[in-house]
Amino acid sequence: MKKTVGSIDRAVRAVLAVGALIGAGFAGFSSGWGIVLIVVAAILAITGSSGYCPLYSATGVSTLDHDETRSGNVHAR
Repeated sequence: MKKTVGSIDRAVRAVLAVGALIGAGFAGFSSGWGIVLIVVAAILAITGSSGYCPLYSATGVSTLDHDETRSGNVHAR
């Protein structure tokens, strides 16, 4: 999988994932909103930690900056 999520985007996703988990705690983990927030947190955590977002790939979006793209090619060799 080609990385599509840049370092700033990854950090934002991590913060939002933690926020969603906190929100799920306030809503009640087993409530409808709590479950939705847990799923959102999981998606943000997975895409942030892997550096790959399927939605970005499908739409051709990439938040990688020039340096991250170049370093990604070095590791692919």
